[in-house]
Amino acid sequence: MRKYEVMFIAHPELDEASLTTLVDKAKGWVTASGGQVDQVDLWGRRRLAYPIRKQTEGQYILMQTQLSAAGTHEVERNFRLTEQVMRFQIIRTEN
Repeated sequence: MRKYEVMFIAHPELDEASLTTLVDKAKGWVTASGGQVDQVDLWGRRRLAYPIRKQTEGQYILMQTQLSAAGTHEVERNFRLTEQVMRFQIIRTEN
């Protein structure tokens, strides 16, 4: 398994309970793909560089994970289908 950083921007109007549920779903997608979540950092609400879906702010979440290469496709698919996620990125780290 390889190490990946999974970063996503959630809709700014999500309350704390909804954001926690979304993060738990994302963790579940990683573990369902045969990976594991090492660390989760909630960066909080930040201003976006440009508007996304008419929003100027978003809630940033960074997860340090271990996944197989095939597992990233399933995680990407789930992020694309989730309405509350405005943007996401999965990057392989050098470890």
